[in-house]
Order: sequence, then structure tokens, then C-alpha cells
Amino acid sequence: MSHSEPAIKITDIRTVGVPFTDQDRALEFYVATLGFEKRLDVPMRMGRRWIEVAPPGAATTIALVHAHEGVPAGVETGIRFTTPDADALHKQMRARGVDADEVLRWEACHPCSRFATKTATASRSSRTNEHDEERIVSRPLHQN
Repeated sequence: MSHSEPAIKITDIRTVGVPFTDQDRALEFYVATLGFEKRLDVPMRMGRRWIEVAPPGAATTIALVHAHEGVPAGVETGIRFTTPDADALHKQMRARGVDADEVLRWEACHPCSRFATKTATASRSSRTNEHDEERIVSRPLHQN
């Protein structure tokens, strides 16, 4: 970039898209299990929907997008959530059936833990050679 060009000014992150094969199950998980708010749920073409969820009061939302060719479900999202008490949140999540690893404690790093949502895309008996569930992975337990 030359010095005569104006700098690009990005001031915030609005939405991060996470692909799911079953948007309704993903919505149920984020709202009922994690306590997020449904901020937007509008129809799109071809019977799809644009759904956004977020923790109460958060500025950035997660879009629960429909997975399709080129945008597969079950990928490491890299999304990080924050909480004032990682241990208490971890205990609550495990009590609600969330597949969460143990809280990790690294020097010079906030406590964190990995969790996954599982959304069945087909029964194991009908699809033995393919993955039958998606794992949306994040590290939600960064203590602020």
C-alpha cells in the first residue's frame, strides 16, 4: 500500500458464519443449551434461512449457515467465547450434556476448553462409510 492511499478502516466484527447441516438443531443448541439469543431468522431462497445468534448483550453474532458444497459442516471454527468464570461455565455445560474437554490451564494464557455440538445428519445404520454427525468446535471458556 502506498502512503497516498487511504487506510482501510474496519472497526468491528459483525457476524461469523458457522455451517450446519441441521440449522434447527444448531439453533436449539445455541439458544436452549448455551443461553444465546436468537437475533435474526429470515427466509432465503431455496428454502434456506439466515439465522444469527449471540450471547445476551454481545455485539458479534454467529450465523448458523446452511452447509453445502464448498462450505462443509464439522470444521474447526476457531471461535472464542469469554466468561468471568471458566470453571463454573464448564461445569454448567457438562451438566447440560455438552461434549466439553477439561478446562486447560496454560501459563500466560486464559483458561479454556474445547466443546463440540453434535448434529446427526443420518443414522449410523444407513451410512456406515461416511461421517454421520458434525462437530462444530470452539474454545468458549476464556476467562476475562
